This record gives sequence, C-alpha cells and structure tokens, in this order.
Amino acid sequence: MALLHTRRLLATPRLAAAATRASSWWSHVEMGPPDPILGVTEAFKRDTNSKKMNLGVGAYRDDSGKPYVLNCVRKAEAMIASKKMDKEYLPIGGLADFTRASAELALGENSEVLKSGRYVTVQGISGTGSLRIGANFLQRFFKSSRDVYLPKPSWGNHTPIFRDAGLQLQAYRYYDPKTCSLDFSGAMDDISKIPEKSIILLHACAHNPTGVDPRQEQWKEMAALVKKRNLLVYFDMAYQGFASGDINRDAWAVRHFIDQDINVLISQSYAKNMGLYGERAGAFTIICSNAEEAKRVESQLKILIRPMYSNPPLNGARIASIILNTPDIRKEWLVEVKGMADRIISMRTQLVSNLKKEGSSHNWQHITDQIGMFCFTGLKPEQVERLIKEFSIYMTKDGRISVAGVTSGNVGYLAHAIHQVTK
Repeated sequence: MALLHTRRLLATPRLAAAATRASSWWSHVEMGPPDPILGVTEAFKRDTNSKKMNLGVGAYRDDSGKPYVLNCVRKAEAMIASKKMDKEYLPIGGLADFTRASAELALGENSEVLKSGRYVTVQGISGTGSLRIGANFLQRFFKSSRDVYLPKPSWGNHTPIFRDAGLQLQAYRYYDPKTCSLDFSGAMDDISKIPEKSIILLHACAHNPTGVDPRQEQWKEMAALVKKRNLLVYFDMAYQGFASGDINRDAWAVRHFIDQDINVLISQSYAKNMGLYGERAGAFTIICSNAEEAKRVESQLKILIRPMYSNPPLNGARIASIILNTPDIRKEWLVEVKGMADRIISMRTQLVSNLKKEGSSHNWQHITDQIGMFCFTGLKPEQVERLIKEFSIYMTKDGRISVAGVTSGNVGYLAHAIHQVTK
C-alpha cells in the first residue's frame, strides 16, 4: 500500500507538469473551420443511401462514376519504367523539357514570345503551387500596388494564396446570380475603376466555380479596357483542353491579351486535363520585355523557390513531358481530353433534358451555356439542404456542382431531385 502511495505521489507531479506543458505553448490556437468541399465529401462517405451522389469533388469521373486514368498517362508511365530512370533531384526551376512544352501549350507553338525568348517558365506544384510562386514574386518585385483584384466569386483558394503571400485582396463583379451568367457590364464598370498598375486575376477558361466564361468579343473588350487601365494580368489556366475539348480555343484569351501587348503571368495545372491530380504537375510563366529581362526574372524566381521546397516533384513532370513531346502520345492525349470535355458537355445537355421531362417550368439554359467541370445551378442554400437530406445528393451550399459527378446512370435521379426541391 505504501509503495502504491509513493508511486501516486511520483506520478501526480509528472502528470501535472505534462498537462502544463501540453496546454501552455499552443493553448491560444483555435479550431479552424472545416474545408467546405472536403466537408461535403466526408458527409457523403458517411451516407448509406445506395443512390447517393457526390457533386462536390473537383475531379473527373468516368461514366460509371469511377476515377479515370488516361491511357496516354499509362503509356508515359510504361516508357518511364522501361527506361529505368533515376530519382535524382530536379533543378530548382524544374524539368526543362516539361517547362518548355508547358510554355508552348499555353502560348501556341508559333508564338512570338517563344521565338524571341522573352519569357520564363518554371515548374510549380500543380496550379496552387504555381499560383503561389507568382504571388510571392509579385509581393517581392511588383512595386506599383499590393492589390489583387479577383472576380466575384472566384476559386476559394485564390484568397488565401494571395493573402498569405502578403498581398491585399479586392474584387470586381463577375457573376450575376439572377441570370446565372456573366455580369459583363458590372465587370467592365468595376475594371474601369481599378487603379492603374494594379493586378487583376482572370480565369483563362472554365471559370471556377461558376462555369461562366466571356465570349471572344467580350474578351476583346475586356483586353482593351485592361490595356487602357495599364493593369498587370494574372491568368489562372487550370483547364486548358478540358473546357471545350480544344487546347487552342481554351487558350484564346491568354494569347489575345499577349497579342495586345498586355503584360501577363500564367499559372498552369495538369491535374484536370491529364488527370494528374496527385502528381502535382504545374507551371508558372512570366512574359517579359526581352530575353535579358527574362534571365533576371528567372534568377529571382529560383531564389524564391529554393527556401519554399528546393525543387519540384519529378514523376508528374516526366509523365506530362512525355505526353506533350511524343507526337503519337500527344495525339492520343488530345483525343482523350476532348472525350472528357465531351462527356461533361453531354451530362449538361442530359440534365437539362431530364429536367424538362420531369415537367420543370424553370429555364435551365444556363446549365448548357456554362462550361467546364463546374456548374452554378442557381439552387438556393435551403434547396441544397433538401437535396442532401431527402435525396443524399451532396454539393456545396452555393449550389455549385461538379458535372463530372453526373453519369448517364444517375442524371435522371438528379433531375428528379432538383425538380422536387425547385417546383
């Protein structure tokens, strides 16, 4: 008994000290809010309804609702395996064959910018990491303004990427919830008031989260206004080829702005258009005045990247590089990326058709007018809540759906459910 009492005396101060240590250093750290999209997925996983649908996740699914690995990716992986390549570090700026091919994909093979060498492209960690490299470069070297103007709404990650890099977030009108389409006059009005030499972010195609893109004539007007205001344009191009099925059509806005002699930065991602989600293959490009300036900019980009992650991941860049640089595999990729885009477009058409069959009197034309992986349905938060509770159909509260989660097997069920909560 005495021995037990002694052990208790020894244990109690130790426990008390451990409790003090555990609570003192990080006691001020608050619980952060859950990620809105990952939260949707977690709720979906817990649901036992056999008809449940996850329309929150931003990743392509085939027509049976399964993750899809492109055949060209499998071929590139087989080539890498057959060559028994090493796993050495990449240079700070990434795999040269990949960065060169990425710039060509974005700018077009006949681009004057490529021919004159007045650009720099570095490999980034998919779209997010590439955007962050640019944000950090702007924070350090763009002396005219701290302000970045985002479309309202924009991809949720844009705000923390620029804010955490030390820039100030502003907004310009973009989406009109009344019409579920582009608020072009509002956007132009706001852009006309942006102070000169500010930064404006534009989605190159397949605007996330709305799926609403300007038409080419509207892009031309916007480019003229941006040039007049002397704004620096940061293009986020995460869906080239995936939006329309045509890599050149999806890059039209970027190339037009450059042709108008507008200064641009470009962030690219291969997550969607090659299905390389977990491989984190991306690129960041700055268009410069001349080749000499490009060399100086490149040197500073490397200085920024070195303390962030030293050098980028190897495997995804190798896969993308083989696809982009091997003619027969590239040709197969272009067919496959068009197939993915066409399936998304088909699901939009089928959803509207099924809503009509259900007898819906609403105008759902915006679903087929919008483009890319995401669709702003126009559903209200209380309608979204009903879809989740009554039909096990999961999406974000703003009514955004990932059209990739819709298949020919569940589109009828989705249309029925939407009709029930909107009639």
